[in-house]
Amino acid sequence: MFLEFFIWGVWYVTMSTYLDKVLHATGQQIGYAYAAMAVATIISPFFVGMIADRFFPAEKVLGVLHLAGAVLLFWVSSIANPNTFIWIILLYSLLYAPTLALANSVAFRQMSDPSKEFASIRVLGTIGWIATGWLIDKVFKISTDELALTFKMGAAASAALGLLSFFLPSTPPKAKGEKSSFAKILGVDAFVLFKDRSFNIFFIASILICIPLSFYYTFTHDFLTDTGMKDVAFNMTFGQFSEALFILSIPILFRTIGVKWMIAVGMIAWVLRFLCFGYGDAGAAEWMLFAGIILHGVCFDFFFVTGQIYTDSKAGINIQSSAQGMITMATYGIGMTIGTVLSGYVKDAYKVGSVIQWRSVWMVPAAISAAVLILFVLFFKDNKKGAAHTALA
Repeated sequence: MFLEFFIWGVWYVTMSTYLDKVLHATGQQIGYAYAAMAVATIISPFFVGMIADRFFPAEKVLGVLHLAGAVLLFWVSSIANPNTFIWIILLYSLLYAPTLALANSVAFRQMSDPSKEFASIRVLGTIGWIATGWLIDKVFKISTDELALTFKMGAAASAALGLLSFFLPSTPPKAKGEKSSFAKILGVDAFVLFKDRSFNIFFIASILICIPLSFYYTFTHDFLTDTGMKDVAFNMTFGQFSEALFILSIPILFRTIGVKWMIAVGMIAWVLRFLCFGYGDAGAAEWMLFAGIILHGVCFDFFFVTGQIYTDSKAGINIQSSAQGMITMATYGIGMTIGTVLSGYVKDAYKVGSVIQWRSVWMVPAAISAAVLILFVLFFKDNKKGAAHTALA
């Protein structure tokens, strides 16, 4: 799990700066590069459901995908043309995205009580992401001109995990011999949830809030580098520390203020984060930049983790997997695809000569977040404490 998320974090966070400063890509090209992982997230459930779950042991598929991914990551580090880079990173993302589900499958299948055991394993993924920032800025001290090395670091980690995967516990295909279909993988069974008006509002808000989320993932490193902040990759790991900390408060707040206001607080944090980025600088207002980073824990946990718990409580046992798959595809797939492409156009729109008007750029996701917040607060009516108790029981 440590390697799984190290591989992703080591190049993903700094890719915008690499494309902008080294390959001189446009904002649109950077947006398309980040859209690659979102598109892959939409496609990966079909690969896992139609192939990996039916024909091959999960650990073997995991190994093959990471070994092939290592080759592509190493190759992409030498590509100088932004358009070619986008296509290769898309191909790599198509290989990597299914490994997230496969890594979880290998873990879950070895556990007698995943609800108690999985968290202690999954937290190593967060630690792996944090480790990337430390290595980039504190250990190897990689400069902007040397960011191609991050892809090679990812390639080395991918090769290591690829080899390690073949020695993981046997995890036979769980759906071998069963009939499968695109409708089943899409989670059509979970469409019954759309009969609930509040769930419809939550579903729409989940897609829309991923649009400003894309701005954060796509341009934060590039923006902070432009402000003159030092050790940007390292400083951004405070967002992961915050994520690990705030997740501990969810059970208490879920029971006291309920799902509606938990999610609303998360959305308020989105607005505040982008305002902090818009008005912060690397001088006297640097605290605002750090505030924007640290708010990641509230933004992510209070919306996405709370939303997963809410979805679980609404779905019930029979359609839990379908419901979670549907939400994941809608957010990280559809929402992030729209957001990454839009963010690139916005950056180009506010570029004057070679200077990016970052304050204007950040006001766009701030406005979108505020609009989603208003929509959600006005029309989402489900704030029953009982549902929270049931979901957390």
